[in-house]
Amino acid sequence: MTDTWNTRTKLVHAGTRRSQYGEVSEALFLTQGFVYPDAEAAEARFVECGEDEYIYARYANPTVAMFEDRIAAIEGAEAAFATASGMAAVNGALFSQLQAGDHVVSAKALFGSCLFILENLLPKYGVEVTFVDGTDLDAWRAAMRPNTKLAFVEAISNPTLEVIDIKAVAGIAHEAGALLVVDNVFATPVFQRTLELGADVVVYSATKHIDGQGRCLGGVVLGRDEFINGDFLNYMKHTGGALSPFNAWVMLKGLETLDLRCRAQADTALALAKAVENHPALARTIYPSLESHPQHDLAEKQMSAGGTVLSLDLKGGKEAAFRFLNALTIPEISNNLGDAKSIVTHPATTTHQRLSPEQRSDLGITDGLVRFSVGLEDVSDLLADVTQALDKV
Repeated sequence: MTDTWNTRTKLVHAGTRRSQYGEVSEALFLTQGFVYPDAEAAEARFVECGEDEYIYARYANPTVAMFEDRIAAIEGAEAAFATASGMAAVNGALFSQLQAGDHVVSAKALFGSCLFILENLLPKYGVEVTFVDGTDLDAWRAAMRPNTKLAFVEAISNPTLEVIDIKAVAGIAHEAGALLVVDNVFATPVFQRTLELGADVVVYSATKHIDGQGRCLGGVVLGRDEFINGDFLNYMKHTGGALSPFNAWVMLKGLETLDLRCRAQADTALALAKAVENHPALARTIYPSLESHPQHDLAEKQMSAGGTVLSLDLKGGKEAAFRFLNALTIPEISNNLGDAKSIVTHPATTTHQRLSPEQRSDLGITDGLVRFSVGLEDVSDLLADVTQALDKV
């Protein structure tokens, strides 16, 4: 039945499991374990779990399963596994598939913690990683090797908002016999059908738009059944990165309004980007739906909207960026994104501060760059606040 539903209907109803009490809101099964009617039943369940049978919350839980089924329905995935955080999702998707001697090709423009896994952790275990300009398809082709097992990208890079041609990179990876893993946080499941574009695995930090109200950590990995329930599931079961039932329940509530929130936030983001694009305090205004964006045409083809985040590059470097941040009265200074509250971040001194100045320069992260995650506030209030802050710079 759910296959015929549109996104908003799936976000409210897909995956629901009701107990014998017929509750309206999804039940919170706040339990870490499950009991068996007899020893024979326990033995049988450890051999093979039937539908809606559970062993331990580190493996699966009814509330978590509802969240997994619902997000899989809107993503168009065969299966999903919910994780304790977005980085647990990225870590599991990569480490579960790789061993010493394998090779990974990755876009170089990534969130700081993703870079840490690829630059520092994987090489410690004998996995070689090649970084490329994610927008350069020839660089992707040149980097592929016979032992390349995975390609990894952020669909829209953090924080410079490069848009990656998912279909093209997927074709290059598949020709080399590799899987494509896509972190789709900035594009969101609302605005981009990443699996339909050719990605094999999609990961989300559910902490961002899916919760959307700054409450809980969470993540999710989606893909084909053979991937999720194969080596990946074994890795996650035994390393303990599962989502808690309570956080899964919060995420279920977040999914109900995900489409409405993301569309409202993207509309405001576009309005802000257009309004301030030519402000004299700015060297660049970066937003995928602006015609000035280097991958504007690709974004229009690949996504139904430009997302909820824009980046503002202020003339005058760090001093100007800090003056701007401190002059704002509505947005909060924090390092999250995808929240109902507008949030501003200075990547060079926070999320990407561990990178050398040369690395940040190579990624386009200037000292004046500010990442602006647009919330649900009134667009006229935000525009007035941003304008007065820019004027003070």
